[in-house]
Amino acid sequence: MTDPAPASTHGDALPVAVLDDDADLAATVARLLTRNGIAAQAFVAPQELLAALPACTFGCVVSDIQMGAIDGFAFADLLRASDPLVALVFMTAWPTTAHAVDAVRRHGGLDYLEKPIDEPRLIASVLEGLAWSIRERRIAAVTATFTRREREVFSLLVRAHSNKEIAERLAISARTVEDHRAAIVAKTRTNGLAQLVALSRGEEP
Repeated sequence: MTDPAPASTHGDALPVAVLDDDADLAATVARLLTRNGIAAQAFVAPQELLAALPACTFGCVVSDIQMGAIDGFAFADLLRASDPLVALVFMTAWPTTAHAVDAVRRHGGLDYLEKPIDEPRLIASVLEGLAWSIRERRIAAVTATFTRREREVFSLLVRAHSNKEIAERLAISARTVEDHRAAIVAKTRTNGLAQLVALSRGEEP
């Protein structure tokens, strides 16, 4: 593993992990990201990266697909189990249509890059992944203290359903909806529906 890269210049973005069993390529991609103001670390084995979690939180992982005993897709499943809010970008020297579909749909990949890596596309994909991860982590932090019912009410509230509609959908009274709504506002320290909607999108209220 390389030494930690300098802090990212992209706002409050989390660092990026680059995983490839070709140590030179992993280091090259990490340096490329660093040159573009994105903090990055290189790893040469899936087990090495997984062992770094959860002590180190990554916003995005750029992972090769062909990596010996644990391929990129199996690694993706293990990574998701450890941190479901990290973005994934796959890369490969042996692209196939089937792999591309698997990467994006089945394994939650944000993009599928062919080697040699196209730098502008890599940077764009990683920045998109970092933005997604930060947004999802903010949402998770906001709803962490909600009860199951509060999560349900919150989800309907931010989709513009009225108290009456929420009560009908959840088979509870309108007064109970109001109580849950008051609890949600108190826990999030918000002032009005507009701020709740902003929080649901991972935005600052």
